[in-house]
Amino acid sequence: MPTLSVNGYEMAFVEHGTGIPLLLVHGSICDYRYWARQMEPFGAHYRTVAVSLRHCWPERWDGEGDDFTTQQHTEDVAAFVAALQAGPVHLLGSSRGAYIAFRVAQNFPHLVRALVLAEPGGVLDPSLQPAQAEADPPMALGPLYAEAAERIRRGEIDEGLAPAVDVIIGPGGWKGLPEPIKQILRDNARTLLGQIKEQRAPFSRADAQAIKAPTLLMAGERSPANYHRILDGLQSALRDVRRVTIPAASHTSNIDNPRDFEREVLAFLKDR
Repeated sequence: MPTLSVNGYEMAFVEHGTGIPLLLVHGSICDYRYWARQMEPFGAHYRTVAVSLRHCWPERWDGEGDDFTTQQHTEDVAAFVAALQAGPVHLLGSSRGAYIAFRVAQNFPHLVRALVLAEPGGVLDPSLQPAQAEADPPMALGPLYAEAAERIRRGEIDEGLAPAVDVIIGPGGWKGLPEPIKQILRDNARTLLGQIKEQRAPFSRADAQAIKAPTLLMAGERSPANYHRILDGLQSALRDVRRVTIPAASHTSNIDNPRDFEREVLAFLKDR
């Protein structure tokens, strides 16, 4: 598989198609295989590139070190785009990958032609919080991930992953995942040992207002309220924004309903 050297790391990737680059950034405990279903339909219109972030499969990381952070991954993705030498890209991220894509667009605006955020993970700072308190408090993912990481550290991979997935996707989420997706999560389980140590900055109104690229916000119809709340906050501050909901889908909308997911992305990117 090809790699590109960025910031002293060989970043693995796959690509399909020609034209304007469309860069796909996976979320937590995943790698470029997460986008396998999208490579052909997106590749019919764009030079579609899916990356594996630092320490994700095909690397077999032991979880040691302090460079598994959203800041490092943001810098890596920006360096990867620059190394492509193909001009600004369409940038699509899912979950934690959407957080990273947001930060790339915020801090490296010259690298991003259009931005697609599929349920970015994170929290809102007070400037983006609703005026009235929400009935459902935000999900406390820190303790959940910490418990999952401890089980993974002991070698109890499925036992660590299943409860976390059930909270993020919904009850029965782990059981309902296709086996190839479960294997991707297993292959990347130890990256959670790094992720639990990262200090992820909240989204702020100023952050969102700094993004110049036209932005598509995507939500799954059945996703936990926490993700819809984040999109509400970002939508209130982004200067050029469109929002869509993927029916019959949860947090993994590109897997749950790939046809509608792909249709919405392609419709947004057309002529941009």
